[in-house]
Amino acid sequence: MIRLILTPILLAIVAWAAAVRADPKHFDLQADAILIDSGFLAYVAPRFSLKTGILITIAPIGSGADGGLTLTAVGAEGLALITDGTATYRARDTNDPEAARFVEWLASDVGKRAVTKFKTDGQPTFAAAEARQIAVAAVEPDGDAVLGEDVSLKRCGRCHVISDKNRFGGIGSTPSFGALRGMKSWLERFEVFWTLNPHPSFTQVDGVTEPFDPMRPPPIAPIILTLDEVDAILAYVRAMKPKDLGGPLIAQ
Repeated sequence: MIRLILTPILLAIVAWAAAVRADPKHFDLQADAILIDSGFLAYVAPRFSLKTGILITIAPIGSGADGGLTLTAVGAEGLALITDGTATYRARDTNDPEAARFVEWLASDVGKRAVTKFKTDGQPTFAAAEARQIAVAAVEPDGDAVLGEDVSLKRCGRCHVISDKNRFGGIGSTPSFGALRGMKSWLERFEVFWTLNPHPSFTQVDGVTEPFDPMRPPPIAPIILTLDEVDAILAYVRAMKPKDLGGPLIAQ
């Protein structure tokens, strides 16, 4: 009799614990349109979420969303966090602990590096508010180039020639890393390579990309990367000497 009573209680407790685990911490963020439309928040938010496990729901100011945090250049209230050289974007929160962690992260050295690493047309767009000069673009990448070479050979080497270490590997129709490094748009290509075909069909970046559709599994063994590994690949390619192909490289 006792077992019959306790079993549903225990099941209810287990179900409740599972629901708590399945409901990650998050907060709502309302921001000026430029921070959203430029892709800036889509760039920094996953990096914060990857480090903290806190998810962010982003909406433009005036959308009617219940914002736990507002990031805007309108008015002089709030903590100055970001500048584009003309406007300063300030954080105004509603005492949301998750939102406060995001503000703290943006103000940290790691957050500032993430801000300055975001670029538009190869140029830095924003900087930490106190550094009013956008020329902080000179900030060096914080990725591990040694790790980047190892990750590139293991994850990318099945299609690309990475270096002399796999010069007889790759696929003939796929450009080598050296050739890609010779393109004017090499930085943009490597920063968001997982969004460029054919990568989306078999590549995942933890905390950034959506899971594969179980009804449409990857055509080949999937590549799973972390943001730290992406930064490492970028640091490795940045230090790489572009391949001299005898003329400008034109992407098809």
